[in-house]
Amino acid sequence: MYFKSFFDEKLAHMSYLIGCQKTGEALVIDPARDVAPYHAAAKKEGLTISAAAETHIHADYLSGIRELAGSGGVKLYVSDEGDQEWKYQYLNDYEHELLKDGSTFYIGNVKFEVLHTPGHTPESLSFLLTDEGGGADEPMGIFTGDFLFVGDVGRPDLLEKAAGAKGTSETGAIDMFRSLKKLKDLPDHLQIWPAHGAGSACGKSLGAVPMSTLGYERKFNWALRITDEKEFVHELLTGQPEPPTYFAQMKKLNKEGPPLLTREEIPRKSAPTEGAVIVDARDASRFSDGHLKGSLNIPYNRSFPNWAGWLLDYERYIFLIAEEGRIGEIRKALSSIGLDQVKGYMDPEDLPGQLETYESISVEKANELMTDDHYYVVDVRNGNEWEDGHIREAHHHMLGHLPEADLPQDKTLIVHCQSGARSAIGASLLQAKGHEVLNVKGGFSAWKGAGYPVE
Repeated sequence: MYFKSFFDEKLAHMSYLIGCQKTGEALVIDPARDVAPYHAAAKKEGLTISAAAETHIHADYLSGIRELAGSGGVKLYVSDEGDQEWKYQYLNDYEHELLKDGSTFYIGNVKFEVLHTPGHTPESLSFLLTDEGGGADEPMGIFTGDFLFVGDVGRPDLLEKAAGAKGTSETGAIDMFRSLKKLKDLPDHLQIWPAHGAGSACGKSLGAVPMSTLGYERKFNWALRITDEKEFVHELLTGQPEPPTYFAQMKKLNKEGPPLLTREEIPRKSAPTEGAVIVDARDASRFSDGHLKGSLNIPYNRSFPNWAGWLLDYERYIFLIAEEGRIGEIRKALSSIGLDQVKGYMDPEDLPGQLETYESISVEKANELMTDDHYYVVDVRNGNEWEDGHIREAHHHMLGHLPEADLPQDKTLIVHCQSGARSAIGASLLQAKGHEVLNVKGGFSAWKGAGYPVE
């Protein structure tokens, strides 16, 4: 048996290529939209991808399962659990098999047994793997999707908070508690292969280790140690991070059928495309020193897809400001969450002479200005960060919801986050909306470090 995992650090997403070396067949589990790495790995091992499977309809990235099916000769294995709201709607175009609790399928001599493990979503499945070709007669591991993570379990509130399915948070938490009971007769040596690691918004305390064992999780995963259902539900629903707004769009597209990728070249232009949002992917310091008026600064780093998903309109064209050599990777990051509408780019060396700027100030200067009624302090951190402590004069407007925030136009906005990174994005957004802005260097951490008061 051949086994290879793939990790997208920007989405904290894990996917897997499983092959039977005796028959030359291979399966991809929970594929990302960019399927080239799977084909390259399979080709290197002399394998042909003949199937793709998903543990559930994903909300945090655009699935590559249709991309694989569209290449021909790839059979899809997907869930038939859950009600009609959670059924795939594009399967008739491709060879497929619908899976329920107790279903079994093979890739060569590798056996997959299906467990229905609802909680994160109603249709969620897990796949037990047994390498019969290697002589095994019991499973060696389980692909858990967003059901069981290293150190955590999948959050049950996304359907309610991101997809608008009211009343599903507590029901999902109860389902999760009961799904975990299905693991009680499985052996401690069973390896756990989840779909996400630390940094994902699909849970609140995911571990950074890419895999674990069921025995280890039984000892140290909080969710497997709580035996009372009410206590479990309360703990699971408490402290979950704010779900990005784009999650609802991902659910919709992954259910209806993710669009197939196009390979059109992005043109280099001397001026932005009319009507497009200008996304400047340079680092914050270079942006603040000079940028096109009205542009949004989302630095290209690990959090780029997350904030692009939060802040960009799926119905509006995108124009990029970035070095020519980075356009391909930036485009790939955007397409991983379905933002395909990039219509052009400008290299920073082509920026005109007259540019807009904003100033970053120290916490000492911020403290001095806060007593002046001409200034208004904006804290763009997450809700749990705000609740753990904040500046007395600050007003909380989480970065992801900043586009809808009603802020005073007659005051200069002093923007801060925990370290200065998110507030730089926020400062660019607010400046593009016509506000005078100042960004606080070092953010709340520097404020506390300087000994200033905290509420």
